[in-house]
Amino acid sequence: MENEVTGTKINELLVGWPKETVAVQPWLSERGISRQLAEHYRRSHWLRKIGRGAYVRSGDSPTLLGAVHTLQMQLRLPVHVGAKSALELQGYAHYLPMNELPRIHLYGSPGRPLPAWFKKHPWKSRVRFHLAQIFPEKPDLGLTKKSRGDYWVRLSAPERAALELLEAVPREESFEGAGLLLEGLMSLRPDLVQELLESCRSVKAKRLFLYFAEKFGLPWFKQLNLERVDLGKGKRQIVKGGRFDKKYQITVPVDSQNEVP
Repeated sequence: MENEVTGTKINELLVGWPKETVAVQPWLSERGISRQLAEHYRRSHWLRKIGRGAYVRSGDSPTLLGAVHTLQMQLRLPVHVGAKSALELQGYAHYLPMNELPRIHLYGSPGRPLPAWFKKHPWKSRVRFHLAQIFPEKPDLGLTKKSRGDYWVRLSAPERAALELLEAVPREESFEGAGLLLEGLMSLRPDLVQELLESCRSVKAKRLFLYFAEKFGLPWFKQLNLERVDLGKGKRQIVKGGRFDKKYQITVPVDSQNEVP
């Protein structure tokens, strides 16, 4: 009878366990699977352990995005995929959709660290974990979900991802590369853009965002009310040895054409 109950539990677990994701002990416990029973399933080759309290299906290869789903859904950590990675996953950059991205930008909160199993596992993608909060008063503003087959991940909508990307220029992203991505954002939602600009605390990101939007003549730009956006005071040097854009008080590359009037 005990073996029958044990077999029923593992069958129920596998049915409700999305492929490519990780199962952590708190989630297993909610389904009546204790640590001892999880170890029994491991010894019986139903599960494979990848770290303390973290398991994958035998024969399954967990992906980094599948593990991010685990962080979000099972551990309820306030993390999301953002910046360039979020834009890539939503079709705004060229990559092969069946492959892992070369780098995943994850955004989290201070005091809520990533679990050891996640940090130590040899994922196919590199992880860049950001703790900087550029939307401290509205941390969930501009977040959405993206389906990945059996599971979903929470990530920044293009409007938010663009500002996260620009906050990293030139530290991690080039001015030119950011411009190429921004140029393709033709259909952003002006209402959400407006709210994000008003909530964003990165002056550099906001100035660059508006500079590119006006330079490329993006259709939603004219619907913004810039009087409600705090662009700070003083100059910002984005690139060394560049030319100074008077309107947005930033230095941009000398060969950057079509200066904003």
